[in-house]
This record gives sequence, structure tokens and C-alpha cells, in this order.
Amino acid sequence: MNDFKKIIEFYGEEQNALLAPRAVCFHDEILVVSDTGKNRVFIWNQFSYKSHQKANVILGQKDSNDTERNAGDTVSASSLQYPSGVWTNGVKLIIADAWNHRILIWHNMPTINFQEADVVIGQKNFLSNLPNVEGIGKEPSAFSLNWPYGIFSNGKELWIADTGNRRVLYYNEIPTHNFTQASAVIGQENFIEKEYNNSNAIWPYSIKISDKGAMVITDTQYYRVLVWNDWKDALIKTADVIIGQSNLTDNGQNQYRLKPNASSLNWVYDACFYKDGIAIADTGNSRLIIHHTIPNQNNPIANYQIGQPDFETHGETSLSMTNILNNEMYWPFGVNNFGDILIAADTGNHRIIFYK
Repeated sequence: MNDFKKIIEFYGEEQNALLAPRAVCFHDEILVVSDTGKNRVFIWNQFSYKSHQKANVILGQKDSNDTERNAGDTVSASSLQYPSGVWTNGVKLIIADAWNHRILIWHNMPTINFQEADVVIGQKNFLSNLPNVEGIGKEPSAFSLNWPYGIFSNGKELWIADTGNRRVLYYNEIPTHNFTQASAVIGQENFIEKEYNNSNAIWPYSIKISDKGAMVITDTQYYRVLVWNDWKDALIKTADVIIGQSNLTDNGQNQYRLKPNASSLNWVYDACFYKDGIAIADTGNSRLIIHHTIPNQNNPIANYQIGQPDFETHGETSLSMTNILNNEMYWPFGVNNFGDILIAADTGNHRIIFYK
């Protein structure tokens, strides 16, 4: 059964195309894409649902065609280095500036290229970018970050997937000043530990919260997705459901199989709540996995997949090499939704795909 209809394949500006986009956020007509391969973020204020469209704003680079890390200079309030997660509610904008070990916040949507951020989280100021503030090997704290790849907000609170510190940080309100202390930590006993514990997310790459308060964390290194029916429970207990593995100890790539199936995952980087269920960017298998309802037991069987002809096919080809399959994906890193629209960052094919 074909549950999803592709609306459009989007490649960015016609003369300034996307390169390995890793994350996407869509709100009303505003589209934000993390163009990770070129160290920049695009903003379209009125997305047209065409294959190409000129952006209204480009962040992270002085010139729209530049691609260097930190705009070819030292880190600043305007620069980006490997931007990953993006979030907007049409008013505020938040970017996970992963390799600068910080989160950038704009109180209002940027209106000009290379616009400076208003707030930085994870660093004392906009001119520093060391992991955990002081450098590699330093203990984390309630203020610091190390490779923060994922972010989510409900417009009031903020969650950060602090990937390199093996934890998720929670802020009870979106910070309004630099170097704000986190309110709570998920995945560690306290703010100064980053223990390797298979009961927690080993490599939490993204986090999403549903309208009803459920939480999903993609645990990339253990090839699984962790689900809590109430995100506050994650502060005190392990996940209610594991997608991709049978228990908290197992960590097999495609569950130790050579090929995927309807319950396995491989280098999973993102997930989102979609309608009554969950959509997963099963990156290493080059597909999206769809569960029509939130699973209530470990190792659930998916209802649907997008990107490959069937559940058993392991996609490792790019559309740049073959166009046999119109819906073929190549390492999709991001998946998000707005209403009944499902959006994938088809990273290896350098495009954003919209489904309904």
C-alpha cells in the first residue's frame, strides 16, 4: 500500500545547490535547511514547492557561494562550522552549530545574510569554540557542550542532544543570555559525567518531543531509537520502548544481519513524531521507516518504508549513479514534519523531499 505521495524534490537555489543537507525544519511557509556540506543554513520565507528557489537569507557565510568553515576566519557570532539540527516556530530560530560545540539562537528570524546570533549556548562568548569550553578531555558541565548535533523546542522549553557528552540537556525556557546553565540532564547521573552506559543513549544524535509529551531519541551508535511515553520519565528511568533492538544490551547493526528487515536499523540519525506514530531516518539503510502508531513493545515491526523497493533491500547507491528507482534515497540524515507533511533531508542525494 502506497501511504505516501511525494510532493516535490527540492535542491535549493538553481546556481547554488545544496550539498549534503543534514537537517530540515518547516513551519507554515518557512523552510530552514542546514546545508551542512557548505557550512551554512538557508531560510526560505515563502516556500514555493518547486525544485529550485532562491533563498531569502543565508547564514554562516559572508557571500552566498562561500563554503569554508567559520566563513574562512575565526569563529564569530555569524559563522558556522558543520551546522546540523535546526528549529524554528516562525519567530525564533535555533541552530546546532555542531563542530563549534555550541547552540546559536536568534530571538527573531534573521532578515539579512550572515546575520549575527543573539545568544550562544555551550560557550562563554561568540569567539570561543572548544569542546566543553576548555578543550578535548575536559569534563562536561551544566554549561558546556561537545558536538551538539540535535535540538528541539516547543517554543518555550529547549532540549539539546549533546552528542559528544552522551547526554541530552533540558532547559525549562529558551535561553535569553549567553552560557546559560541547563535545568536538567537526561542520560547521565549528573552534569559532570559522560559514562558509557548501554541503558542510556550512547550517541544521542537527535531528540523530538510530541504534542502529548512523548520523547524519542535516536541512539546512532547502538542502531536504535529510544522512546519514552512521557519525556519527564527519562530523568529517572530507562526508555519505555526500544526500536531497532530487542533489549538495552543488544547493539547489532541491522541486528547482526547482512541485510535489513522491517524491524532493524542501521546508523539511525533522526526521528520525528508523525500523526499518531513515528518516522525514522534509517540512515545506513538509506530509507525512512514508518510506524503508524507509537510502539508499545521492543523491536517492533515497521508498517511502511520509503526509499527502497522493500524492507530487505540495503540501499547503497546514489541518484548521481543511477536513476532506476524514482524514490530511491541515499543516506537520509534528517526527517521532520509539519502537520501531515513529512520532510526528509536526503543527504547523499543533496536534496530535500516532501511527502504527504
